[in-house]
Amino acid sequence: MNVLRKETSQPPASVSIIGAGGICDLIGNSVLDFHRIQRLPPYVFEQVNRLKASARAGGADIIDLGMGNPDLPTPQSIVDKLCEVVQDPRTHRYSSSKGIPGLRRAQAAYYARRFGVKLNPDTQVVATLGSKEGFANMAQAITAPGDVILCPNPTYPIHAFGFLMAGGVIRSMSVEPDESFFPPLERAVRHSIPKPLALILNYPSNPTALVATLDFYKDVVAFAKKHDIIVLSDLAYSEIYFDGASPPSVLEVPGAMDVTVEFTSMSKTFSMPGWRMGFAVGNERLIAALTRVKSYLDYGAFTPIQVAATHALNGDGSDIAEVRNVYKRRRDVMVESFGKAGFDVPPPAATMFAWAKIPEKFRHLGSLEFSKLLVEKADVAVAPGIGFGEMGDDYVRLALVENEHRIRQAARNIKRWLSGDEKFEINVMNQ
Repeated sequence: MNVLRKETSQPPASVSIIGAGGICDLIGNSVLDFHRIQRLPPYVFEQVNRLKASARAGGADIIDLGMGNPDLPTPQSIVDKLCEVVQDPRTHRYSSSKGIPGLRRAQAAYYARRFGVKLNPDTQVVATLGSKEGFANMAQAITAPGDVILCPNPTYPIHAFGFLMAGGVIRSMSVEPDESFFPPLERAVRHSIPKPLALILNYPSNPTALVATLDFYKDVVAFAKKHDIIVLSDLAYSEIYFDGASPPSVLEVPGAMDVTVEFTSMSKTFSMPGWRMGFAVGNERLIAALTRVKSYLDYGAFTPIQVAATHALNGDGSDIAEVRNVYKRRRDVMVESFGKAGFDVPPPAATMFAWAKIPEKFRHLGSLEFSKLLVEKADVAVAPGIGFGEMGDDYVRLALVENEHRIRQAARNIKRWLSGDEKFEINVMNQ
């Protein structure tokens, strides 16, 4: 079980926190005087970002496969709808934090088409400013100090950090969606005091790209109902999948609505990351709690954005298919070209990421130092696996956010480094 150090009014100059992000040393700084900031490990991605910025300032052409920031333009029909609606001055006023009725109806209709799940748009759907904001505010809504949250490791940082900021305690769980997932859950229920409040799911997974089956979700729902545990499912990558059946929703399981809220996002599905539009759907009591918290914090997204998002959800699906095809082509190019370069990348079944094990001769360095080396030696930026939890430290995450030509160039850069830097290789092997 993860342990958080006891809070003090005057933190020491150097403190060690064991949390979802691993064991991190924090150097004394005035910002640590704030209670909630004390609970957060350093944002390790920032170290790679600083190195990347420095290299670019020096003239280097960095191929950025690190941040999951989609480079594809938002489909033109969605942009056109925004431009049309924004001309009406009535839409310039405050909106609704819950989401305009048409948008909530469109999301409910999407769930009915895609998953066969019936939702009441008035009580079981709330619009969020992306799935990340929804997750963080759900944590604020349901968490009491000391509540235990079961969280996969590795996972997207907000899944753990949102609850840490809300006063919760993270107990890390397996990320594999198979029979190995459940024995740790049973142990957690037996040995956690208090009993776990919630279980977090994230399939297709960021960063691992693992996909869950409906049978797995059935077992999760049965476990959650048996032990009276809330299920929070992050389904942000439901439409970015390759080579097989579309990923299911946990809400397809009969009875899941009794214990579950699911979060989706339009950022990747419609290439709308900067628009900040997502949803939480599911159990009425939990949706009401999230809606109440949001009502104190925001007025919702700009109304023209909500109308444009409604237009996107009510479309024929061709925009989604094109985005999916672009990522599939990039995935195939990455797997092939990186493999030829000597850096094996398993083909992800879904998401816009690949999760690759660090080449064996560099593995002892850890993912952060290896990521720094990629910037320095190959002009390629990736996301270190340690940023997603200590169980990710043998891996790096590669985002499919550069075009096929740039991905091939990244592979050529890496091949030159791996095959040409003999002096470095000898030093690494002798450490």
